[in-house]
Amino acid sequence: MKRLLRAVPIAAAASLAMPAHAQFAKPEDAYKYRASVMFLQSQHMGRINGQLKSDKPDLALVAENAAILDVVNKLSFTAFPEGSDMLANSRAKPEVWSQAAKFKQYADRLNVDVGRLLAASKGGDLAATREAFQATAKVCKACHDDFRRD
Repeated sequence: MKRLLRAVPIAAAASLAMPAHAQFAKPEDAYKYRASVMFLQSQHMGRINGQLKSDKPDLALVAENAAILDVVNKLSFTAFPEGSDMLANSRAKPEVWSQAAKFKQYADRLNVDVGRLLAASKGGDLAATREAFQATAKVCKACHDDFRRD
């Protein structure tokens, strides 16, 4: 039952990933959406990091968080439509739109790395899980360095 309850929000989020761009009536809606998604990304990366730094990491918990992250990561990159770059409270740099191909490369790389993180954690390989987490964190940092205002 617990697994079913965990799977429902993931499935719901996945069903929203593709049409998300079309759902934004105003640029502010896109901003709020991506800010929420990125908050979830940071929370689940933090939970994974906490487990991997503990004396006895629970790879089942890492896998659960990586599965959520696997879905959530696909959501945020749909939330950068034209016009949402002009919002005063946005931390996105103009390069998100002017270097869209590079931004997409980061998104694609992040999705690959999170997939590896999920596979390693499900496989029970702690060293591979730590390595995959580090690769994922590097992509997050590189994207933030290039595309996010501090």
